Amino acid sequence: MTEIAVLLAIAFSGQFDASDAGIGGRVGQQLTPLIGIEAEVAYYPSHFPGDRSFSRARVEGLFGATIGPRVGRARLFARVRPGLLRVQEAPGPLACIAIFPPLLSCELAAGRTLLALDLGGGVDLPVGERTFVRLDAGDRMVRYPGPVFDTDRNVHDNAFFGHDLRVAVAGGLRF
Repeated sequence: MTEIAVLLAIAFSGQFDASDAGIGGRVGQQLTPLIGIEAEVAYYPSHFPGDRSFSRARVEGLFGATIGPRVGRARLFARVRPGLLRVQEAPGPLACIAIFPPLLSCELAAGRTLLALDLGGGVDLPVGERTFVRLDAGDRMVRYPGPVFDTDRNVHDNAFFGHDLRVAVAGGLRF
């Protein structure tokens, strides 16, 4: 069974201590009663993270699998979705001090595509014969470049993973 959905996603950045809200869509296919595959794209339109923004918007693409049983009418699932997070350039000039390694925000200000891995789970609830609501949460791990100073002023000589709590609510159709 194929499904399409619209969604609202909120990511709580562990690296930048800020939240980010986006809208998007998902398409999926239930391969067996236990296993599904899906692709999701979300657009985060606001400047991030606030007053000293290093990004005017972000685009996230995640592609992966879900696994989980039906319990009554609901489907409980776990998911794994690798993908990309495109950080668009800063909305304006960003004052960066000339140090090595640079601050992470300064490294991202020119725009960059980062690897991401989303691990989580959720529940899919039917609302009607062909409609559903889905709630999910997970750890979106973002691979940041190195060498940099992170937001806690720790030096990372190599690329490293930051962890974001990501929650989403979606509504859609099955056909």
